[in-house]
Amino acid sequence: MDDTKGNAVLFSEMTPPAGREDEFNDWYDGHHSPSHVQGVPGFISAMRYQSPAGPHFLAVYELTGPEALEHEEYKKRKLTPDSPTYEMLQSVSGFTRYVAAEQFTLGPNGAVDAPLDAAVIFCALFTVPMEARGEFEEWFDTEHAPMLQQNAGWLFSRRFDIVDQNPEPHTHLIIHYLSGPEALEAPERAAASDTEWRNKLATEPWFNPTVVTYLRRNKRFLKSG
Repeated sequence: MDDTKGNAVLFSEMTPPAGREDEFNDWYDGHHSPSHVQGVPGFISAMRYQSPAGPHFLAVYELTGPEALEHEEYKKRKLTPDSPTYEMLQSVSGFTRYVAAEQFTLGPNGAVDAPLDAAVIFCALFTVPMEARGEFEEWFDTEHAPMLQQNAGWLFSRRFDIVDQNPEPHTHLIIHYLSGPEALEAPERAAASDTEWRNKLATEPWFNPTVVTYLRRNKRFLKSG
């Protein structure tokens, strides 16, 4: 088992002010992420990423479960941040915060655990109506993810139910862990995106995900001691 992985994630994006990227990253790497991982019960580890399209950043915190964000220590930090955190959070844009519980994983040869420290992650956020969720999840779990796994560059796929969302009312988070950006151009991905089942779902107005690609930017923050 991978002891850096949890059963839920906190998925949080931010864009620092122009010209303050180094200051932002010093705060996030030196204070914000390690403080949460070390100091908040239920936080297991964290990885930070940067968008190849600009100075947009993502942190994915691995949690024991969504209930980690109900702990008094986390609530205290969220509601009464220290001065550096308050000042920085007042200056950022492009903020998102999604808390999501893992429902499905698939790795090489059907493995359910795989290293999370891949070079690239490809993420998709869906807003699926209740009546379509069963079919959507079955399609992803039994057809789409297995077809992607036929390419060696698609290392690991995870499907989550979003239980707390900001700013969009998304219901599902998908995170794919890739060996490199070239995996996005793999013929297996093209095949997985052009099946009869996928094309049927794609006719639905809700099948319009927000997709983002991020590159790993540092080492994983781990709980120690």
